[in-house]
Amino acid sequence: MDKKLFQFPKGFVWGAATASYQIEGAWNEDGKGESIWDRFSHTPGCVQDGDTGDIACDHYHHWEEDLDAIKKLGLNAYRFSVAWPRVLPSGRGSINEAGLDFYSKMVDRLLKLEIEPYITLYHWDLPQKLQDEGGWTSRAVVDAFVEYADLISRTLGDRVKNWITLNEPWVSAFIGYEHGRHAPGHTDLHEALAASHHLLLSHGRAVPVIRQNCPDANVGITLNLSPQFPASQSVADRAAATWGDGYVNRFFLDPLVGRGYPQDMVNDYGDEMAFVQTGDLNTISVPVDFVGVNYYTRTIARSEKISEAENAPRTVIRGDEITEMDWEVYPEGLYKTLGRLYFDYDFPAIYITENGAAFVDQVGADGEVDDPARLSYIKRHLEQTHRAIESGVPVKGYFAWSLMDNFEWGFGYSKRFGLIHVDYETQKRTFKSSAKWYQQVIDQNAVD
Repeated sequence: MDKKLFQFPKGFVWGAATASYQIEGAWNEDGKGESIWDRFSHTPGCVQDGDTGDIACDHYHHWEEDLDAIKKLGLNAYRFSVAWPRVLPSGRGSINEAGLDFYSKMVDRLLKLEIEPYITLYHWDLPQKLQDEGGWTSRAVVDAFVEYADLISRTLGDRVKNWITLNEPWVSAFIGYEHGRHAPGHTDLHEALAASHHLLLSHGRAVPVIRQNCPDANVGITLNLSPQFPASQSVADRAAATWGDGYVNRFFLDPLVGRGYPQDMVNDYGDEMAFVQTGDLNTISVPVDFVGVNYYTRTIARSEKISEAENAPRTVIRGDEITEMDWEVYPEGLYKTLGRLYFDYDFPAIYITENGAAFVDQVGADGEVDDPARLSYIKRHLEQTHRAIESGVPVKGYFAWSLMDNFEWGFGYSKRFGLIHVDYETQKRTFKSSAKWYQQVIDQNAVD
C-alpha cells in the first residue's frame, strides 16, 4: 500500500523556537540586568531541584554553534526571544550596547545562513527593576515596554521583518500572578487580571511603533490556546467548559479582534476589571498581520461546583498517551484550534509558534538519542495542520518546540522538549531521531 503524502504549500515556513531565559545562561554577564526569572529561580523552593537558568544551554557563548545546527537541521526560520534586561538592564533608560550587539550579530549570522529570524520581544523575563515598581500590575510598565519595543525594532528592523510582541500573556499573567508557579510567584487574582490587561495594552501600543520602525514588518502576538471539552453533557460540565474557554482562550482572543473582554468573564470578575480605561480596548484591537498559536493539548473540563457523586457520568475520557508534562496527546485539538482562529476570529494568517512534547530521552550506547514518541507526536500534529490548510485555514508556518532541551521553567531541567539533546554537564549537542526526521520533512516540504 502506498504511503500518503501530506504536501505543504510552497513557501511554508519550517522552524523551531526557543526563549532567552531557557537557553542563554550568562545571567549576569556583559552588563545584563536581573530578570524576574533570575530572582524567582534563586528563591528556594520555587524551581524543582533548585535549578536556575544561570547557565542553561550556555547559548550566549555557544550561539554560533547553535545557529550552525539550525542550518544543518534545514530550518528556514528560527523563532527566538530577546532578553529585555540584557539590552535595558533597568527596563528603561540606559542601554546595554553589549546586549544589543549580541542579538545584532545573531541576526546577521542567521541571514547569512539564509534563515529568517522571528523575534519575540517578551518571553517572560521582565527586568526585576520593573517588577520592583509593580511589574505587569502597574500601568507604567506599558510605557517601558513600548520604549523597549522601539529600541529593538529600530536596531534590528532593517534586517528583521517578523515580530511577535508577547508570548503567552495568559501564562505571564495567571501562572505568574495568580497561581504563583512562575515568576514573580504571586497569588492574587486582581494582580493577574491587571497584568493580563497591561500585557495586551503593551501589545496594542507596540505594534504601530514596530511598523513605523520597520515598514515591511509582519507583526503578531502568540497565545497559548487549548480547546475545552466538557467531561459530560451535564449542565455543570458544559458550564465549566464555557468558563475555561473564557479564562484561557476568549479573554485574550476577543479583545484582540475588537470584541472587548467576554461579557461572561466580566460579569464573573465584576469590579476586579476597574483598571480598564477609556480607549484601551481600541488600542488592544490594533490589526495584526498574524496570530501565533502555541498548542500542546486539550482540556477536559469537569465541574467543581457540585460533588463528583452528583456529576453526570463522564463521556469524554482522557486518552492513554500522556507526555512527561502529564499532558494528553490530542492532535485533533490543533485542527479545531486553527479552524477557530480563522473561521470564528478571521485572523489573516496563522503560525504554529510552538508545538512539541517532553519525553524521557537518553543517549544510547551508540551515542544516538532515539525519541519515537516525540517524532510521532510532531508527525500527527503536522497531519492535523495539513488538514486545516486543506480546509482553507491560512496556516503559514510551523515552529517545533523546542530547538534544544532547556530550562523548563518551574520544572528546571527535569523535562526535555528539544529536537536536539543537550548534555548540561558538557554542553554537548546531539540530534535526536526526531530532528533527523524533521530534516526530511523540511527537505520535501511534506509529511509521509
